[in-house]
Amino acid sequence: MGISESVCNFADDMKRIAMILWWMAAGFGSLSSQTFSIDTISDEVFQRMKGKSYGADCTVPRSELRYLQLSHYGGDGNVYVGELVCNKVIANDLKEIFQELYEHRYPIERMQLIDDYDADDERSMRANNTSCFNYRPIAGSDKLSKHSRGLAIDINPLYNPCVRRQADGSTSVQPATAGKYVNRSRKQRYMIDKSDLCYRLFVKHGFTWGGAWRSLKDYQHFER
Repeated sequence: MGISESVCNFADDMKRIAMILWWMAAGFGSLSSQTFSIDTISDEVFQRMKGKSYGADCTVPRSELRYLQLSHYGGDGNVYVGELVCNKVIANDLKEIFQELYEHRYPIERMQLIDDYDADDERSMRANNTSCFNYRPIAGSDKLSKHSRGLAIDINPLYNPCVRRQADGSTSVQPATAGKYVNRSRKQRYMIDKSDLCYRLFVKHGFTWGGAWRSLKDYQHFER
């Protein structure tokens, strides 16, 4: 092998090394741009919540709640930074869960404060919006939901509806537009079941899944 050929091979090797280093740097840059933060409820966020998820009758101290910003992959494959308000007791758990979901590119179609839907649970669910805190009773009941303390979260609720079998044999579905997702025997994207990563992570962190309940099946719902 001549000197000129050795020089060419060395140059090619250096180009390959430079390319590898560039890709590594790009990867680390992407990692550092992810957002997984936990904060107290700022005045700005609280103004968005007042009169909506945090109504005049809300008995939960503002200091008990936390504001989370969480990177996630949307249904279109793009990365978004979502927002959640939850109880401080589960804030770190949610952060860890959503970090792992992000690493596996698990799709969360939308994650906005439910206040963007005027705290209307049905509207939020129809938009397939993942949400947590909302001071309200359980649908059809006077009992407060675990959402009222920010201890429950609904994941991709349109595709994972709440299904209740009535005494007369009929079925009620929430959101009302989710009828075609009631059949859980047909595997589909976003579907939460016991083999799903989302289910496994939440159960690992000590949450109970509504899809395992007897009286109704709330496939979107995890609570502590």
